[in-house]
Amino acid sequence: MFILHLALGGCLKAPPVDYGITADTGGHIAYILDAARAQGACAGVSHVSIVTRAFDDPRLGAAHGGPRERVDARVAIDRIATPCRAYLEKDALAAELPAFTEGFCAHLAALPRLPDVIHAHFADAAAVARVAQARFGIPFVYTPHALGIDKRAQGLGCDEGRIRAERAAIAGAAAIIVSTHDEAERQIGGYGVAVAGRIHCLPPGVPQRVDPDGAATLANRLGDWFDRPELPILLAVARPVAKKNLAALVRAYAGDAALQARANLVVLAGCHDHAAGEEREVLAELAALAADPALAARVALPPRHDAADVAALYDRAAQGGVFVNPALHEPFGLTLIEAAAAGVPVVATANGGPAEIVATLRHGMLVDPRDEGGIARACRDIVGDSRRHAALSAAGRARVGAYCWERYAAASVAVYRDAAAPRLLACDIDNTLTGCRAGAAAFAAWRSASPLGFVVATGRGIEAARAILSRWQLPEPDAFIVDVGTRLWLADDTGGWRECADYARTLDRDWDREAVARALAPLGVTPQPAETAGPHKLSFFGDDADAARIRATLAAAGLRARVIFSHGRLIDVLAPAGGKAAAIAAYAARAGWSLGQCIAAGDSGNDVDMLDACGHAIVVGNASDELADLCPRPGLHRVDAHHAAGVLEGLERLGLVPVALAEAA
Repeated sequence: MFILHLALGGCLKAPPVDYGITADTGGHIAYILDAARAQGACAGVSHVSIVTRAFDDPRLGAAHGGPRERVDARVAIDRIATPCRAYLEKDALAAELPAFTEGFCAHLAALPRLPDVIHAHFADAAAVARVAQARFGIPFVYTPHALGIDKRAQGLGCDEGRIRAERAAIAGAAAIIVSTHDEAERQIGGYGVAVAGRIHCLPPGVPQRVDPDGAATLANRLGDWFDRPELPILLAVARPVAKKNLAALVRAYAGDAALQARANLVVLAGCHDHAAGEEREVLAELAALAADPALAARVALPPRHDAADVAALYDRAAQGGVFVNPALHEPFGLTLIEAAAAGVPVVATANGGPAEIVATLRHGMLVDPRDEGGIARACRDIVGDSRRHAALSAAGRARVGAYCWERYAAASVAVYRDAAAPRLLACDIDNTLTGCRAGAAAFAAWRSASPLGFVVATGRGIEAARAILSRWQLPEPDAFIVDVGTRLWLADDTGGWRECADYARTLDRDWDREAVARALAPLGVTPQPAETAGPHKLSFFGDDADAARIRATLAAAGLRARVIFSHGRLIDVLAPAGGKAAAIAAYAARAGWSLGQCIAAGDSGNDVDMLDACGHAIVVGNASDELADLCPRPGLHRVDAHHAAGVLEGLERLGLVPVALAEAA
């Protein structure tokens, strides 16, 4: 299996990483690197690529401009260059997304083998992955890391565009991997998207530790800040943004003289030199609070730190101190399991992932992050009680194995395999399933034994489609996609069929049927019988020159429509949101599947969109020249056998039909 992780923001490089060097270089970077390395060690995984954005910024290191960087034998970082070579914070990436998307698709097209799955981190990466899925049929898995809907709930502000992007990512993903049950149930549920069967709660492992570098670390320089450096420390490590609530921790410490007498406070809030906007404001507030004469020689705000400093300060905090996470809301909290591994008790926000972590590890106390007195009391209760400190420290170390990258890797690879596994076969009827009695009989036998979902996607209406299937003794499908993908018919509770009203409504968007008919009337193109038309389709007889005239006329009139030429003589003018691929996607979504999990089989021009869009496509041996220009890709299978036997040959290549059955056809 070839796994591709996609993440646009932050300074993503091979370890060691300068966490906090920018606002977006935080816990998700550690998550991606550790996940990729653990997955690369799994049996059956050939290699893992972490794809990110290339940029040039001397302050942030030369590695970020290079096209490829090796992490280990099976893991590499690949960087996509765009015309803008500057480092961009996450909030500034939106304008660069189209260029990055094209660069990413060009990168995929140039690979000797496409990845089996894309794991998109954050909604911007998911937007890119959706385009790649449409072009290459690669399913994508989504991990949000932090959701805007919760940021908005905390009163911190979140624009509607981010919420829409996250909702689209949740809706489009073949699977969603989150770290906590709170994310899986409450947060994702807030978006109102059906996720049954697609969401997986997989806690990450303990971040890889960098051994402290002797006397050079901040832990050995506490005397630079404190007049009593021998005291235990309260340690916080977080980005300097409002939602991390670091100022509340400093105020809590400032308001408790007994706590000040027992412990010093160390706040690692990123690299101050690179702070901008909200970060600069938060750092200024922290500096102003620490400058209070009452806190003289009690609070340390180091302007920069590295991984060795963090490891050394965890070790120092284990000597009677506490790790504090006062965030208004924390999606997970990797630092809390880092603290557990180092033997440091924690005081953490009760909002979000820390509640689950502390319940699992039993290594600390939960607090209301808006209760500054409560934060101080919890810290004082642990620092001032050596027996309690020792018990919490031992509990964290004993139970931290619950967070294991090897376990995460095995489970996530299983999710990927499931996400990439076909769920649905969508077949054209005429000349794809029909044309050979033996092949049709073999297909019917396969269908009776296969668990794969099955729909037909045809240019015919539903009654004609059912009649043809009956005449050829072919099985009825789970759903009918008819009229060239402008109608979706679902089984009802009485054994009959009902048209899907939701899908019909989506086709109304940007479709003016009357205006299209008026614009085309002067062309004199022969209409097909009235019964072939529909609310979202007009149909004509003609050749490819007539189809070209129709396209030109609609473009000149500023009218949106899809013009499909097939079978050398049929022209269908569809609502712009219609087509076989759109209808397959709508049906698959009802079951929580993506197009990447679908197989399309066809023979003519009205099959092009579904053959392009689905994760796998079967072009039968008797296909018309209209399919000659289909873009070659790993998921496209051109078979030798004709008609239904060709469909079975393609399914056999995918391991979905016994060889003997395919040969019998």
